[in-house]
Amino acid sequence: MRFSTPSLAALSLMLFAAPAYAQEETAPPEPLTVTGSVTLASDYRFRGVSQTDKEFAIQGGATIAHESGVYAGFWGSNLAGWGTFGGANMELDIYGGFKFPVGDGGTLDVGVTWYMYPGGADVTDFAEPYVKLSGTAGPVSLTAGVFYAPKQEALGDVFFTGAAAASGIPDDPGDSEDNLYLSGDAVFAIPETPVSLRGHIGYSDGNPGLGPNGTSVAPTGQYWDWNLGADVSVLGLTLGVSYIDTDISAADGAYLLPNFQKTTGGSIADGTIVVSLTAAF
Repeated sequence: MRFSTPSLAALSLMLFAAPAYAQEETAPPEPLTVTGSVTLASDYRFRGVSQTDKEFAIQGGATIAHESGVYAGFWGSNLAGWGTFGGANMELDIYGGFKFPVGDGGTLDVGVTWYMYPGGADVTDFAEPYVKLSGTAGPVSLTAGVFYAPKQEALGDVFFTGAAAASGIPDDPGDSEDNLYLSGDAVFAIPETPVSLRGHIGYSDGNPGLGPNGTSVAPTGQYWDWNLGADVSVLGLTLGVSYIDTDISAADGAYLLPNFQKTTGGSIADGTIVVSLTAAF
């Protein structure tokens, strides 16, 4: 559901127009729209890896969009375990971009996300520009994305192993690295039902060690993540169920221990089912 303030033209039409005229005319679209959502999820998986120690997450955000295609917004989530940077134990993403039509029914979305960790340790925040192309193939909506974060200290290969991070002695202090993420998404809305089926695949290529705070956007350097799921939307609420997994094995991530695991032990990149409930406006 969209929230917007009626324009003066629309108000005038409602108050003063004859009934027959009001039925024939449609109020012009609002130049600005605001959308948002709040989600309760059984886990927060970022590119296949748990950021909440495989525990519950409360998330939410909002976007304001102009009819020209320019938009800006924010999104946040609690963090725990591997995803924790201290401070508020919170991730806050600020983003903005520009969407415009291309080809026959396609949309190109160019923007940037600033990942923030309020009150966290030094050198945690980083910027990641992105380009997304979306369109339809029959009843299926398709999106391809390229996310490239240029060299930044938050992404650096500062600690080569988890043992080095635990000791607090960096192997390469001040190092800066970049990160590339490629993604593909498909959504099939089953006709005449509130059910949608979706799939995702992603590929990460980045820092194979640990950054200045003992974590990494691409933990093992190069890996794949994927998920398959379904959503049921009724009266502004969406119940989602997803199976999420990566190709990161226990052997692949062994050199990142003790950081790259659940606090009580166990992989944070193994296959799991995530259930979520989202209220949108």
